[in-house]
Amino acid sequence: MSATLDLTLDLISRPSVTPIDADCQTIMAERLAKIGFHIEKMRFGDVDNLWARRGTTAPLFCFAGHTDVVPTGDLGKWSSAPFVPEIRDGQLYGRGTADMKSALAAMVVACERFVAEHPNHQGSIAFLITSDEEGPSINGTIKVVETLEARNEKIKWCLVGEPSSTKTLGDVIKNGRRGSLNGILTVHGKQGHVAYPHLADNPIHRAAPVITELSNEIWDNGNKFFPATSFQISNISAGTGANNVIPADINIVFNFRFSTEVTADQLKARTHAILDKHNLKYTLDWSLSGQPFLTAEGELVAAAQAAIRETVGVETELSTSGGTSDGRFIAPTGAQVLELGVLNATIHQINEHVDVASLEPLTDIYQQILTKLLAV
Repeated sequence: MSATLDLTLDLISRPSVTPIDADCQTIMAERLAKIGFHIEKMRFGDVDNLWARRGTTAPLFCFAGHTDVVPTGDLGKWSSAPFVPEIRDGQLYGRGTADMKSALAAMVVACERFVAEHPNHQGSIAFLITSDEEGPSINGTIKVVETLEARNEKIKWCLVGEPSSTKTLGDVIKNGRRGSLNGILTVHGKQGHVAYPHLADNPIHRAAPVITELSNEIWDNGNKFFPATSFQISNISAGTGANNVIPADINIVFNFRFSTEVTADQLKARTHAILDKHNLKYTLDWSLSGQPFLTAEGELVAAAQAAIRETVGVETELSTSGGTSDGRFIAPTGAQVLELGVLNATIHQINEHVDVASLEPLTDIYQQILTKLLAV
């Protein structure tokens, strides 16, 4: 059993469903303290956060990640208990194996090995760990970053352990993410009897052409790093449940995943222009989950590409696809942010699992990145 696998098993066995940490951060902190990290626990609301730092000088390299996991879903559909890790046919099963407790274990072990080889490394190493990534993300990384910024504690390089790989370890690393803008649209009509439509105003009928236009709109064409902005409706609800009642309102929940070619304010303005063109009575509530960010090719990207090439012989692809991550809170501080972790094929699924054979190579990749950036 490898050191990384051993720690992964310990973390998986703890039911840290967001925002519960279940002492995962304590386990990590105890090991980091033994190799010279100063431990600072930051609790905001019901969320546990860990800031651990070794060293006081620049440059500051930070491992970032989360101990919380998504709910298990139907336990009866799991082949084994989600918080009782089990290895079958070389695969480790359990909630959080891929997203992202195996990466957390690899980070800790990589640091232990790096510090043993380079006890007087240059700069500093830190861990920014939250239990709020899978939840509303309001008392986690964003609050820690605000605290760090207030005391001028600047991260230069940040490696987020999100599962970035697709077919083989290291084939994809995320050097950016699209922005995420959410909208809840309510189109107002007038309730009435379906037999007397002239006495009512059907909001579903009024909304239909607007939905078509919003869905067909070309918001931008993307660029070298980002695909074109996407508009997607995730939920539509209306009606009283009766088949003879025209409803008073229709509610439409939608999301923009947007590139750096357009801003959130521009998307809002263009959406309102389309709605107003159709003379709708409506209310629209917006919420911004995160701005798009991009880390240009530089020291961090180069170190990661070289480490992957030397460890597993893979030429890695840079990508900005996928959902949001807590990197969106760290990048605006000026840090170079990169996401690198295990395969993401089973994240958030029943029977989530990770290839046991990938854990030591991931640890080696993390250690090599530290060596390339901080070894004296």
